[in-house]
Amino acid sequence: MTLQRQRDQLTGSRIHIGTDHAGLELSKLLASALTEIGHEVLDHGPTEYDPLDDYPEFCIAAAQAVARDIANGTASLGIVIGGSGNGEQIAANKVPGIRAALVWNEDTARLAREHNDANILAIGSRQHSPDECIRLVQAFVREPFSGETRHRRRISQILDYEAGHLSNRG
Repeated sequence: MTLQRQRDQLTGSRIHIGTDHAGLELSKLLASALTEIGHEVLDHGPTEYDPLDDYPEFCIAAAQAVARDIANGTASLGIVIGGSGNGEQIAANKVPGIRAALVWNEDTARLAREHNDANILAIGSRQHSPDECIRLVQAFVREPFSGETRHRRRISQILDYEAGHLSNRG
């Protein structure tokens, strides 16, 4: 299965990928599929299988790149992958400005973008088939943020907390 151009809101955007050993094969599959439909994919590692690698390095690098792109006005999303996706989501969410969402079905992928303006999708490679993962990524990338007032208000509250918390670190 390949990602389809139909309704793709972000064709041609930049997508950063970070993973661990459990998601290495999936990251290559997704990078190929996303490149095929016109996205610029930047892989933040790892580049080879190492069962002892540590995902924070790769997922934080991908999240930092997404945050930097967004700050510079470049359309950018990210994908972090692990066995479950949990730790990868946690690591990505430590980067200011990142809203990483662990998704497990197409509805959660769409809602992450539509309601939460999530900019990184976290996915568990051991939880889904490759075809399911492609569908989750497809749903996430295609769905725009709704911009509804209630969603903007909630995101602003999170950003305000983040800004206040970061400025109060001593």
